[in-house]
Amino acid sequence: VQLQASGGGLVQPGGSLRLSCAASGFRFDDYAIGWFRQVPGKEREGVSCISSKGYSKYYADSVKGRFTISRDNAKNTVYLQMNNLKPEDTAVYYCNTRLRGRDYWGQGTLVTVSS
Repeated sequence: VQLQASGGGLVQPGGSLRLSCAASGFRFDDYAIGWFRQVPGKEREGVSCISSKGYSKYYADSVKGRFTISRDNAKNTVYLQMNNLKPEDTAVYYCNTRLRGRDYWGQGTLVTVSS
């Protein structure tokens, strides 16, 4: 199982980024995928999650109305569109899936929101 997150970078407040999570090594369209983020010294927090076929989506209150999660099962990829970014969104973003009770994580991609 491999998860490869990408798309992070430096953006000004109010800007946008799209993160991608490319997956391999498992039957992608059978599993939900989540995005988490972590700031040094703080616990990792859940940001958004999408069900296996994309019908159900979850968003943390802090990102509702600004972030949109989607998936393309033909490409084994999940996306996180982040709009109206705020400095408090600065973090390393990780994608995650759980297979047979075990969590798998991508390597993380850094998002920095700063003027």
